[in-house]
Amino acid sequence: MSRRILVVEDEAPIRDMLCFVLEQNGYQPYTADSFDAALNQLVEPYPDLVLLDWMLPGGSGIQIAKKIKQHEVTRNIPIIMITARGEEEDKVRGLEVGADDYVTKPFSPKELMARIKAVIRRVAPTSLDDVIEVQGLKLDPVSHRVSAADQALDMGPTEFRLLHFFMTHPERVYSREQLLDHVWGTNVYVEDRTVDVHIRRLRKAISPSGHDRLVQTVRGSGYRFSAK
Repeated sequence: MSRRILVVEDEAPIRDMLCFVLEQNGYQPYTADSFDAALNQLVEPYPDLVLLDWMLPGGSGIQIAKKIKQHEVTRNIPIIMITARGEEEDKVRGLEVGADDYVTKPFSPKELMARIKAVIRRVAPTSLDDVIEVQGLKLDPVSHRVSAADQALDMGPTEFRLLHFFMTHPERVYSREQLLDHVWGTNVYVEDRTVDVHIRRLRKAISPSGHDRLVQTVRGSGYRFSAK
């Protein structure tokens, strides 16, 4: 499933260019053109990354970055600041409030994509086809196999997709609604409690190797995949 990127930019030509470049590179962009519009877009399902302009009608990108980083459910969303400000102190200020990187206008689409990919790798350092391993638990997206200590672990296709999503998005808490959107898709109607059923099945499938402890329930919030 393609990653969702929120583009917060008030200049329509730049906003349209960013969306075009993102779509051409397999991402799913959606937009906000002001401070208030950006805040209204920061709801479930949350973006996988925010491209955030420094200057906006109604407020600043710095204020939005602060709000994103202040709340537990959004603080792990990576932010790339887009700014015409090239001064070092402004860049430092952006990084200090929680931005993961910045690009200075004018920038090339190639540079922007390189920065997006680098930031996403830091957050979830795997591509969709890479073999993922966490504490001896291995998942191969290409062969559709899961193993631990060279022993195959059997699970259904939904549990496999759920585990793949968890392993590529570790240490972040996801609500049932977010998991439904990311794993089942927005066009499929499934009740929230169905997630609980598949979580139980997933834990059972990876319990022979003791890895069921990695799928953690966060009371009142949802689920998290964590090696901590």
